Parts: sequence; C-alpha cells; structure tokens
Amino acid sequence: MGTGQELYKKAKRIIPGGTQLLSKRPEMFLPDQWPAYYDRAKGSTVWDLDGRKLIDVCYMGIGACSLGYADPDVIKAVQIVLKRGNMSTLNSPEEVELAELIIRLHPWAQKVRFTRTGGEAITVALRIARAKSGKGTVVFSGYHGWHDWYLSANLGDQQALDGQLLPGLNPSGVPRTLKGTSIPLNFNDTAALKKILTENPDVGVIVLESVRNDDPSPDFVAAVNKASHDGVVVIVDEITAGFRLNLGGAHLVSGLKPDIAVFAKNISNGIPMAVIIGKEDVMDAAQGSFISSTYWTERCGPAAAIATIRKMEKLEVQKHLVRIGKKVMTGWKKAAESAGVEIKVGGIPPLGHFSFEFPEPLVYKTLYTQEMLKRGYLASTAFYVAFSHTDAIVDRYLDETEKVFSLIRRAHESGNPQTFLAGPVCHSGFKRLN
Repeated sequence: MGTGQELYKKAKRIIPGGTQLLSKRPEMFLPDQWPAYYDRAKGSTVWDLDGRKLIDVCYMGIGACSLGYADPDVIKAVQIVLKRGNMSTLNSPEEVELAELIIRLHPWAQKVRFTRTGGEAITVALRIARAKSGKGTVVFSGYHGWHDWYLSANLGDQQALDGQLLPGLNPSGVPRTLKGTSIPLNFNDTAALKKILTENPDVGVIVLESVRNDDPSPDFVAAVNKASHDGVVVIVDEITAGFRLNLGGAHLVSGLKPDIAVFAKNISNGIPMAVIIGKEDVMDAAQGSFISSTYWTERCGPAAAIATIRKMEKLEVQKHLVRIGKKVMTGWKKAAESAGVEIKVGGIPPLGHFSFEFPEPLVYKTLYTQEMLKRGYLASTAFYVAFSHTDAIVDRYLDETEKVFSLIRRAHESGNPQTFLAGPVCHSGFKRLN
C-alpha cells in the first residue's frame, strides 16, 4: 500500500464517496492497491506520489486528454490567457472565436452556448430543447451524467439505467415528482423508439449518444431523424465520441441530423470546457430561459479548446486515434488467442474495450489490472487512445498483455482464480463505500 492509498484512506473519511468522479475511484480498478493520486503527468506517462513512472493505457483522464497529458500547445495557449487575466468583468473574445470554429466544422448549426462540464452541458441542452418543444418528457439512450432528469428514470424501475453503461445508479435525493419524465431506450432499438413516441404524446426531446459499441443502424437513424422532422427536439451527445473518429461529431458521418449537439472532454484536452451547438430556431429558445453561470465566462476553457481543435486539424489526430485503436483491438484478440483466454472485444477503435468470457469476470479484470500495474502500466479492460500513444508504447503494452493473459489462463485452470489476487475484487458500478 503506497502513499496514494494511504491518502485515499484519509480521503474516504472526509470526502463522501472518496473522489469527485465515480470513474476515478480506486475501487473501480484495484481496491487497496491502485495508486489513487498522481504527482504529475506528461504525454502518456503518469508519476504517482511515490515517484513511480506508469504508462497510462487506460482512460487518459477519463477520455479528456486525447492529445496526451500536458500537451505543450494547449499549455502554451492557457498560459497566455492566464498571464493576461483569466477572468474579468468583460467577456473573453476567445469564446466568439471558438463559436465560429465549431460552426465551421458543423455547417448545420448556427448558434452556440458554452458551459464547462459535460453533464451540465447536456442539462442546458435539455432546458433549451424543452423550451423549444414545449413538452417535458424525454427519451434517452446512453449515459448522460448525474443530474436529476437522468437519474429520475430509476424512480420507476431500479434497473432502468443498468443498460446505459453504469449499473446501480441510485436516484436517492431525486424528487419523486419526476417519475416518468425520462424514458430509457436501448441504442438501435427502432421498434421501441416508435412505440414510445406513439404511446407518449408528451415526448418533446430525444437525447442519445452519437455512437455506442456499434454504429447507429440506418433504420434507427431514419426513425430519429423523422422524430426531429415531426417536432421532437433531438440532442446528440458527443461528449465521449466527438472529435475521435473525425474532426467534429461522429453524427457527421452516421447520417444523424440533430437539432442540438453537445461536446466536452475531448475538445480541450483536460481543461474544463463544454459546447452546445444547434439550429438557430432551436437555440434561440435559450433567450426565454434563464441559463447563466459565472465560470462559463472564464478564459482558459475556450483558449484550450481552440488550441486543441486546431492541433487536431493540422496533424490529422483522428487518423492516429483510429489506427492505434484498431491495432490495440487486434492485439487483444491475438494475445488472448495465443494465451488461450476467451475475451470479447467491443467499442469504436479510439475507445476500445474487452471483457473476459469466464465466470466471475470481475475477478479476472482485477487480476489483469493488478499484474499490469506490477509491470508499470495503468491498465484496465479499456483503452482510450491518445495522440501520445506511439506504436512503440502499444507494442510493449501488447507484449505485456499477452504475458498477463497467460497468467490469467493459469488462474482460470486452477479453479480458484481469486487466490491470485492480493486484495479485493474491483467494483463494476455505483455502490456506497464503507
């Protein structure tokens, strides 16, 4: 147990839930062993509080740093505005420049609003959409954050959100008066979407991720686009997928024609920034609704986003993300076949993941993370590709993965794989910490 775990023990006594983000809880990776905190990060490398050098072949800041940690061009842009003053009674001109840049990449949209985080951006988009449609009920597909509108789906059915990436989300604290206002939909379930719209005339908004493990099917795209044509406001959530497959939103290549699209994380390489873009007649509904926050006007976010997007455009970063992602996914399959381990690989290339096809898969996931950490890697069963992930990094990572897969095979053949663990099994979703 290193310095990070000792600090985390203290954190759990004074911070409810231990961390500010569920996805960064050590229990989600390797309970009692995960380093928990970092001292510094650069490129694809993280140094923990004990000075250990670790290669991040995992979530890269939970998908926020697709250029790599502390990218010099982004840091330079932020340093410039910090020296000039990050906040003033007046507005920052960078937000106009960013708005023009985003609209250039999305010609279907005419107007832009800004926030600083993805969850609040989706909630702002939802406010605008409800103001436009005049209806309160929302149909959603995918994971869209922590706000009341989303968690209210579990007021009627505690398993309603389990199929939307994170099982066990508890609606504690969400008013029961919101029951029935948000209806979950499985991605690509065209028949279910049509049925919901027919049976619920108060549906005014559809919120969906642009892509999940699979691309949206043509019939699903057609049904969503028809709903938009019929007056339902369609919001495409690009917080995770946006700017990874192409320069802009994944909806640009799938045929989805939203009324609003939302971006965060990937557009500003770790500096808080989020963008809501949309059609003029829809976005103008924001004029009649109070949507306002002081820190949405700070200067670092827009400066970082401009620098990030320009670098992506200049260096064709998305091509690298897709190529390396495909290499990783192919490498997982080859390593598993060589080691005699059964896995299932899914996701889009820049956001690939795998799962063990053995009983008690969480035991094997924990064992994989444990053994990769010993070898100097922050690793789980997902790989969010960054521009800083070179072929050399990936080749070494895949070599070590094959060795760990061989150990996992031996653990499976032993009949008692949990004895190979040095601590508890990792968590799979939301749960209260002791």
